Amino acid sequence: MENLEKDQLEILFNIIGDIPSYQIAHFSQDGELFTKTLSEYCQKRDYLYQINCTDKQFYEQVTELYKDEKNTKVMLFNLARPSYMIQAREYNFLFVTNIVEEEKRLAFLKKVHKIIRSAGSIIVFIPKKGYEERDNWIAALEENLFVSTSIIDDMFENYDVIISRKMHGWGD
Repeated sequence: MENLEKDQLEILFNIIGDIPSYQIAHFSQDGELFTKTLSEYCQKRDYLYQINCTDKQFYEQVTELYKDEKNTKVMLFNLARPSYMIQAREYNFLFVTNIVEEEKRLAFLKKVHKIIRSAGSIIVFIPKKGYEERDNWIAALEENLFVSTSIIDDMFENYDVIISRKMHGWGD
């Protein structure tokens, strides 16, 4: 994740709100600014923040950064694993800054659907490339029972943000 604006991230994270005991997951392969900003947000509100690192080098980097943070947990994560459920935990918000190849996207979304709490949200960052990439993500989200999808295309210079919600009782 390059060229993110910290002030814009802080504004975006306000969609999380200030409700006690939220749990937030994040699939990432890079992006220290993003993880640092979200970790700070979670520390202030006493939220659990789990960073699922899909790159070993990034994992080693953030493990060192967050070794003393009580609410930030870092895991080395393989997207090819058969299930994403860990300790029966469900997340209120799931951030995806990781590149998910189009041919693997449906399987990825099916797996993350199970770890998002009912009415929880998935927030996907994609590089600005035009409508085709956004449309592919939206179609994949709909196919995996995510609804109320919206796009924020004017907040970040280099990224579009897709937000979608897992509706209560759908696909459970």
